[in-house]
Amino acid sequence: MDYKGAGVNVELGDDASRILYNASKLTWGNRKGRFGEVAALFDDFSGGRMVRVGGLPADAVMNLGFDGVGTKVEIAERVQNHRTVAHDLFAMVCDDAVVRGAEPVLLGSILDVNSLGKDGASHIAFVRQLAQGYVEAAREAGVAVVNGEVAELSARVRGYGDEGAFNYNWGAGIVWFGHEGRLFSGNEIKPGDRIIALKENGFRSNGLSLVRKIMSDQHGPEWHRLSLPLDYCTGVEAPTFGDKVLEPSRIYSRMVVEMTGGFLGDPRADIHGVAHITGGGIPGKLGRVLKRSGLGAVLDNLFDPPKMMRYVQDKGHVSDEESYRTWNMGQGMLIIAPRSEEDSVRDIASQYDVKSQVAGEVVSQPGIVIRSKGVDYAGLLSYNEYLLS
Repeated sequence: MDYKGAGVNVELGDDASRILYNASKLTWGNRKGRFGEVAALFDDFSGGRMVRVGGLPADAVMNLGFDGVGTKVEIAERVQNHRTVAHDLFAMVCDDAVVRGAEPVLLGSILDVNSLGKDGASHIAFVRQLAQGYVEAAREAGVAVVNGEVAELSARVRGYGDEGAFNYNWGAGIVWFGHEGRLFSGNEIKPGDRIIALKENGFRSNGLSLVRKIMSDQHGPEWHRLSLPLDYCTGVEAPTFGDKVLEPSRIYSRMVVEMTGGFLGDPRADIHGVAHITGGGIPGKLGRVLKRSGLGAVLDNLFDPPKMMRYVQDKGHVSDEESYRTWNMGQGMLIIAPRSEEDSVRDIASQYDVKSQVAGEVVSQPGIVIRSKGVDYAGLLSYNEYLLS
């Protein structure tokens, strides 16, 4: 017996590590000349990477955040396209970092795979796809990738496909820095503040378990191969269901850092709060931001949900109330700012080619009221549960 016979190919593991290391080096330029510029002891994937941190301001603070892609990796496994998964991974950790006014700087990840290849087959081509997304997502987020780990775990990792398929889980940690006096506490939010929605075209990386169940129940186990009905498409050619569900997450963190000034920059807009709309939807995430102030919000001008999201909601008979708790329903992030700052926020968003609109405002009455744009009806939904948590 040898290690390869037990399901671990050391040679392929080294190849995968080199591919991801070489990809990570291409991200170091994202921090060049800025705080968090990467230095390396020597040029090798086993060499140490670091940043110099001397001379920090007295109120400098840092922390770590962690998250993962979740079951969205199964969609990539189904369509055998892994080029955009890194956008979902980076969005989950980097966009969470800016919620409190911090700047994400350094990222490391853990990629657990079933196998990198066996019986003469190799999945290194898929690793290269992940690495390609690594570089693109890091550029969009403005962070440097400094470390990572690849592990073959055999039967501990399962997913879509026959035995020997490329199945994996991908998680990451982010190091962020900020000024204690400039972090958002929630007390900055005032009645009359505007709530500006940033448009999202897909599911991001949340609520995919419900999507997969609905689509499997409706269309069978190979649902991802079917074409979307033409009346749900914006172009002439209908994409597959799998392609639409795989729509990569938009990463907003670099844009928000420009608004707040991040760690060493000057603010370009006066921001009072940020809600990253992930698990729990608008009620959960905006409610968390509003909780400390005891204020509420009325959202009567949200973006329409993506057509694929409306399709899944319709076929699964998911109520509007539940949909706004489960999915982002067309808004990946909400920015809270004084009325006088809404133009500044929207101008910066447009410079990053992000669509934005004033979705509502903060009110004195606790609770969140949403004018629904789901498939049920154009009525008002009221959420008060965050006040009890």
